[in-house]
Amino acid sequence: MDATTPGSFDNSYFKNLVSNKGLMHSDQQLFSGASTDSQVTAYTNNPAAFFADFASAMIRMGNLSLLTGSSGEIRNNCF
Repeated sequence: MDATTPGSFDNSYFKNLVSNKGLMHSDQQLFSGASTDSQVTAYTNNPAAFFADFASAMIRMGNLSLLTGSSGEIRNNCF
């Protein structure tokens, strides 16, 4: 989700972070001198890498099994 290309699925989200134009403060924190800066820069410079990694992540998420009934867990505190 980004303000510059709201109708397109592209790497503008990362380009905006590098330009200090992240949509939300939490988004901008991904490019603020931390360990994630290199990944943001990589996706900015190589959209094909972003699309490949995104596709791979979607496949992995699709392979997760849903826990139901007594197999699942509802947490009141996740810490």
